[in-house]
Amino acid sequence: MADAVGSIDTPDAQDEAPESSKKTRKGGKRAKKGPLKRLALFYRQIVAELRKVVWPTRSQLTTYTTVVIIFVIVMIGLVTVIDYGLDHAAKYVFG
Repeated sequence: MADAVGSIDTPDAQDEAPESSKKTRKGGKRAKKGPLKRLALFYRQIVAELRKVVWPTRSQLTTYTTVVIIFVIVMIGLVTVIDYGLDHAAKYVFG
């Protein structure tokens, strides 16, 4: 009985690449720099990214903060009402 194409016992021709054609990688760009230079590069990239940020104005920040505080107060009230209702329902059911 013949093996099926691509079976485990017989590898495909494309899987049999010669070892000499594979390129070896020796660390890339990171191997050329020391740890302090890499850390300095990291911080320079952080500063460069922070310069790209569009910061909100004071009035926008005040508006956003007010909206968040009002939302949190509404959610606290909603959870309190639900908790109070479930508490009374449990007392009614279980005595």
